[in-house]
Amino acid sequence: MFTKYASIWALASTAFAAPLACDADSPLVTVTTPSPGKSGAVWITPHEQYSSSVGVLGCKINHNRVAYWPLYPDVNRYCVKVTRKGRSLHLLHIDQSGGANDISYDAWNYLATGKSAKDAPHCGGALEAQFEWVDNKECADLILSGDGRLPLAASNPDLAPYAPEPKEKYVKLYNLKDMQCQIGKDEESVCPSGLGNVNDPSGIVFEDIKYDTARAGGCPQLSPTD
Repeated sequence: MFTKYASIWALASTAFAAPLACDADSPLVTVTTPSPGKSGAVWITPHEQYSSSVGVLGCKINHNRVAYWPLYPDVNRYCVKVTRKGRSLHLLHIDQSGGANDISYDAWNYLATGKSAKDAPHCGGALEAQFEWVDNKECADLILSGDGRLPLAASNPDLAPYAPEPKEKYVKLYNLKDMQCQIGKDEESVCPSGLGNVNDPSGIVFEDIKYDTARAGGCPQLSPTD
């Protein structure tokens, strides 16, 4: 199913890299980019629209628990624990930013306030937190198939991760064309060439939590000290 690859995922597209809100004087630029195998401080920014430069399907994971960081995603270590003021979340690092340490808006909102962005949305920019790379098993509940294999779009075989052998143990291909699962068929793919008509709507409902600064009553602003 897959050709043999090396140890780091190839990237074929540019992610939505810019943070939604960032003060020009933010200390974000002074923080070292998080590196696999390490832990430390990180300034996290909210990211609204789901994307994955390595082909992970948003409808097959908890797409509100994703890290969009400058590092290349690595199939051998994609689970990162982020903690702020006693609150912690595990996130899937499956996209690369152009420099910001973005995380899903809902995850950012929870780490900042203890509440989901669906229930108590807030706005703001970079917030200081702590990160720790942990075993992938700690992110297993974020993969909705229940088998722990990363779900990938078969229409993008070049984005298949450089998984250890046997690759089928670590990743699963689906006949879905786009990362938000709107085009194709919701079925496991036998091989990337067996996609059929990938222009057919999939019928899958996929929604991002909107970062709406124009909502009725305004959007409460968070500062780095909150």
